[in-house]
Amino acid sequence: MSSKTVRPPRVPSRPDVRPSNRARQIVVAVVAAVAIAGPVGYLLGSPDASQVAIADMREAEKKRDVQQIGELTSTARVTAGELNGVLSKLTEVLPRDGAPGARSAEPAEVDGWRKVLRQAVERHAETPSGTTATNVARAGFRGAVDAMAVAVDTYAAGRELPADLRQPFLELAARQRSAAVATWSVAATQLDQINVDAGNGHQHVYLTSAPGEGGMSADSVPEGTHG
Repeated sequence: MSSKTVRPPRVPSRPDVRPSNRARQIVVAVVAAVAIAGPVGYLLGSPDASQVAIADMREAEKKRDVQQIGELTSTARVTAGELNGVLSKLTEVLPRDGAPGARSAEPAEVDGWRKVLRQAVERHAETPSGTTATNVARAGFRGAVDAMAVAVDTYAAGRELPADLRQPFLELAARQRSAAVATWSVAATQLDQINVDAGNGHQHVYLTSAPGEGGMSADSVPEGTHG
């Protein structure tokens, strides 16, 4: 009897686990994307040179404006003190209702007023470039002292006329004075606000010796108060 040939057990073949070309391409693409994303994300999140320059310019402008506000406030305080002295006398010779004044100013007194106003006009003639809000306050003070100087000049011119021609000039001078006080009050209100915005607190630089002239007046918040 012939012997049977015994075949060895068949071992199942192992699957080919080597990545295909497609899989390798995907892995390479993912790795490359991760490598690129880091630097790109950093660049996207970092300001460029122009953004840095703009930020620096704005910071410099802010510091310049704070300085200008402080200087304008000091200048306005000096002028307000001088104008209050002039106004207290003008109200005696130029009543608001057009009635004759309680007295007439002497020529030397009028010359003293004119000198004060010339100095005030020169003091406020400078117009450095600043922010819009600060420029508005500065222009308001300049307009107010110019108008006050015109009021004094008009009064002086009227005093030189015969008595029967004088009254219209005196009434005009009184109206110009009222306009000057009202203009100053607008500028003072603007100055108060920009001081608050600059962190200096409320600063009240109003004319106080001509009540009833109209315009805005200081609020009840104490000076230096924030908010």
